[in-house]
Amino acid sequence: MNHINLKNHIRKAGMYFGLAGMLLIPAACSESFLDTDPQGKQAGAVFWQNEGDATKAVNAMYANLRNWNNTAFAAISIESVGSDDAEKGSTASDAPFFNQYDQFTVGSTDGQLSGFWEGQYQNINYANQVITNIPAISMDEALKTRYIAEAKFVRAYSYFRLVRAFGDVPLRLTLPKDATEYNIPRTPKAEVYAAIEQDLTDAAAALPVSYGAADVGRATKGAAQSLYAKVAMYQAKWQQVFDLTNQVIASGQYSLFPSYESLFRVPNENSVESIFEIQNALVESNKDVSNSQYSQVQGVRGVVGGGWGFNVPTQALADSFETGDPRRDATIIFRGETTPAGDKIPAVGDNPMYNQKSYVPFSMFINGFNEGAQQNIRVIRYAEVLLMNAEAANELGNTTQALASLEMVRARARGTLKNVLPKVTTTNKAALRNAIWHERHVELAMEFDRYFDVIRQGRAAQIFGPKGWKANKNEVWPIPQNEIDLSGGLLVQNPGY
Repeated sequence: MNHINLKNHIRKAGMYFGLAGMLLIPAACSESFLDTDPQGKQAGAVFWQNEGDATKAVNAMYANLRNWNNTAFAAISIESVGSDDAEKGSTASDAPFFNQYDQFTVGSTDGQLSGFWEGQYQNINYANQVITNIPAISMDEALKTRYIAEAKFVRAYSYFRLVRAFGDVPLRLTLPKDATEYNIPRTPKAEVYAAIEQDLTDAAAALPVSYGAADVGRATKGAAQSLYAKVAMYQAKWQQVFDLTNQVIASGQYSLFPSYESLFRVPNENSVESIFEIQNALVESNKDVSNSQYSQVQGVRGVVGGGWGFNVPTQALADSFETGDPRRDATIIFRGETTPAGDKIPAVGDNPMYNQKSYVPFSMFINGFNEGAQQNIRVIRYAEVLLMNAEAANELGNTTQALASLEMVRARARGTLKNVLPKVTTTNKAALRNAIWHERHVELAMEFDRYFDVIRQGRAAQIFGPKGWKANKNEVWPIPQNEIDLSGGLLVQNPGY
């Protein structure tokens, strides 16, 4: 599929980072939101005047999704290394703070907490700017409606990441009118979830089912429905999950990409399996906007032009795949192997394994730029929709559909191999639930979902307990202490921290 033009949109959006950043109003009282250089940037007083301004703002909102706090160390800390699938990686002396998340010893002052918090609230601020300011602009009404719906999707996505990481969080759905409205308390997570659901309901009603080539990668109706299904799954609202995933399946817009390993390579970005991806681009003419470090921080360490080697798979993950499952070698780069792209991985080094889903062939590295900056980040895939459908169907007693949706995922993984990944046939509800959970584990491995999946399944004490996870504390991470301090104590800390 042709996604080059969309990446041009995102490239241009990078040029408006400063402009949009200048327009931000802090939703979480973080001083860093105000640390922007005003020189050469369009003042807020003369912005939001026309359709071009609206487009710049929406593109900048999308571009911010790929920044450091959204996709690199903070995301790895909060959403990955706490699981049994991943650990710090790199050299023992490099970035030892990751071990605090892996061993559940992190305190509220660690910088990755505030980084993740800030990254999500920056996204929310971009979205709130769009939602608040675009309605007054005289422009194409259909495009105006779509832009607002896209912003509601992005806002919902960031609030979902926040609520599953911290529980109750400040809910900011409007721009503060003055300084007295900057500081707000944490909102109960049930209300946050309700706001997320409303945003996604609105987005699904207004977004198109697909785009032309120039806009592939923007949020679609299917993206809103799929994210809504995931939000509902985390609340065990199984009928909603079932209905929403059935709608996505019935849309006919998506299917499973034939090759699991190739699915994650740059040439197959925005494929038929993609429901939402964060668009990244390496722009040889402009290093400043080639700013994605998602692949760089996880890339193979110890090769010329290679990555930093963080967030590496564990032996426990390698052992979790069924015998002969091709996804094992498509998920994990093993030390000493030759990749399908022909890259020879050193036989010795700091780490025995690396994340293959973030891998970009070494031939695509360009000297002076972030390694693999052009690698999109897969956020929601059709395979996950099928697995959510299977889980919901099983919980609702529809064993036939649960088995059918599960088999579609296993059949793609199996491919032409006849003696691996046999069909799951059990009709026992508990056994089928475990089979579906296993499939989520191996299908979505190293995609930043395993940690919170295990918690919502009620198995964290069993699976993470040996690493130090404690019930009634580690279901959420600590609220960043700097946010509590900036609030003057209005924000309260999570229990146990």
